[in-house]
Amino acid sequence: MTDEPRKKPLAERLLEWFIALLMAGMVVLVFANVVLRYAFASGLRPSIELSRLGFVWITMLGSALALWSHEHLGVPEFAERYFPRAIPALWVVSRLVIIVLLVITVYGCLLQTRANWVDVSQLTGLPSGMFYLAGVVGGVIMIVIAAAQIFAPAPRDVRAQGHIE
Repeated sequence: MTDEPRKKPLAERLLEWFIALLMAGMVVLVFANVVLRYAFASGLRPSIELSRLGFVWITMLGSALALWSHEHLGVPEFAERYFPRAIPALWVVSRLVIIVLLVITVYGCLLQTRANWVDVSQLTGLPSGMFYLAGVVGGVIMIVIAAAQIFAPAPRDVRAQGHIE
């Protein structure tokens, strides 16, 4: 194993940049709102809702990025100690469980997106379904990642490869 960093695919870098832009936008909105409130006794009324929306999207897209990078929290010690030869099979089973749970999540978020799309915010003019749309988009991305990981070679020694799962 070499110490040089792995080359990230373009899609992963784009996702990182999009999350960074959302975070920067949130920081600017919240900072501007604080300054306007304390300095001028006014504020940007939509900034709180837009920041909340950005936080929801960052959470869902960040979860997809963590799944892609194998940075989700896991406890591999039990399997490594008692079932070291079963790790490839457990890897596939864990990905299948992730996919099933994400399908349920995406379905529920899709229903909520459709139900709340007509409810438009008075402050921003954006549909309330945008909050649930983050679950649909993030969930679909994670389903694709988990499905691709089923066909990728399972890590033999999870900690030696830098995986935390």
